[in-house]
Amino acid sequence: QVQLVESGGGLVQSGGSLRLSCAASGNTISRYSMGWFRQAPGKDREFVAAISWSGRDSYYGDSVKGRFTISRDNSKNTAYLQMSSLKPEDTAVYYCAAPLPFTITMLTTPSTYKYWGQGTQVTVSS
Repeated sequence: QVQLVESGGGLVQSGGSLRLSCAASGNTISRYSMGWFRQAPGKDREFVAAISWSGRDSYYGDSVKGRFTISRDNSKNTAYLQMSSLKPEDTAVYYCAAPLPFTITMLTTPSTYKYWGQGTQVTVSS
């Protein structure tokens, strides 16, 4: 199994940048695709980004495409979400997640993921 802990959230001005980290323990993330989701109060959990276990493929939600970049460093057992050109509508709790090992399909769907972090708050001011 995998335990995930997000960090790097905080308050940032509109147009600014922030990098979120997701540190994994319990098992190497080299076996796992990784995803980022976000959830604002009263709204459904929204897909943000995902990267396949092989690192060959990355996917982004329409609302963040061109502004966010997902990456992974297997040697550090950590996934990252680099967020740029932030907007107030990006304000949410951000969660990292991992599906079962070697999963490469349905990575934009929350139900695909078995392991979740506790979330980190990102607030973007105007």
